[in-house]
Amino acid sequence: MQGNAAATASNIAAHEWLFRFGILSDLLAAVVLIFLSVFDKPQRDALVMLFLRLHHHQVVAAEILWGLWLFPMGVLAYKSRFLPRFIGVWLIINGVAYVVLSFTGLFFPDYQDKVFAFSQPALFGELAIMLWLVIKGANPPQPA
Repeated sequence: MQGNAAATASNIAAHEWLFRFGILSDLLAAVVLIFLSVFDKPQRDALVMLFLRLHHHQVVAAEILWGLWLFPMGVLAYKSRFLPRFIGVWLIINGVAYVVLSFTGLFFPDYQDKVFAFSQPALFGELAIMLWLVIKGANPPQPA
């Protein structure tokens, strides 16, 4: 509250982490602006391209992990019999598609769009299990 020191102090005390984050973000913005002002336009453009490439590589690395976690999930879905077995198989195929897509992005980035287009049906395995669980639910076997 403008002009009310006691209200301002109590708001800061009530939202201490938000206040600290505001200070940190102001400090970071000032440092970045000072840091970037020493570069000319071509250097700033090169930095933008560097960060875009780093972002792409981070997404590719995440795709590897997305694919790898689908293998045990697919095997568990297949063996559990709580879900139809085709969903377990589809999840394993989905995992293979993610891994192939990520390695294509690493080693053959020019072909990544084509591989993505061909692997698109396989990538719906995660959507299939979500829809199955929302619509039908799991069907655990009855104890004998």
